[in-house]
Amino acid sequence: MSKVPITIEGADQLRDELKHLKSVERPRITKAIAEARAHGDLKENAEYHAAKEEQGLAEARIRDIEGKLSNAQIIDVKSMPASDKVIFGATVVLHDINTEDEVRYRIVGEDEADLSQGMISVSSPLARALVGKREGAEVDVKTPGGLKSFEVLEVQYI
Repeated sequence: MSKVPITIEGADQLRDELKHLKSVERPRITKAIAEARAHGDLKENAEYHAAKEEQGLAEARIRDIEGKLSNAQIIDVKSMPASDKVIFGATVVLHDINTEDEVRYRIVGEDEADLSQGMISVSSPLARALVGKREGAEVDVKTPGGLKSFEVLEVQYI
């Protein structure tokens, strides 16, 4: 299986979530199952079935996170030599030629992407168009809303 890029911050968030699931959620769910089991007949016990379903979802998420971390290629962009080239983990300041707006995005792994925080997935059309470009370059991107044009104003390795 190929390695999936992730930033140090993204890997830390996954590790924190995994720790929380294992040390807080798992014991809480186990306790809820035990309490529901004490109420008697399990066939018609809604609390028991809800707790078992929650347990299944939590265990699935634990396996998912462990799998992601085992296949992660953790990239520390701060340790890279500063450059004007857009790479994974870089923060890019763009000038939207269509709207004259200035936007800032950080290129991150798929699990870290959050547009409201200015973090776009490395597999997004915009990120794919930007990777490898340098400051001053113009980029045309096909988006669901039509063709957009950007100029790379600044590349930061922060």
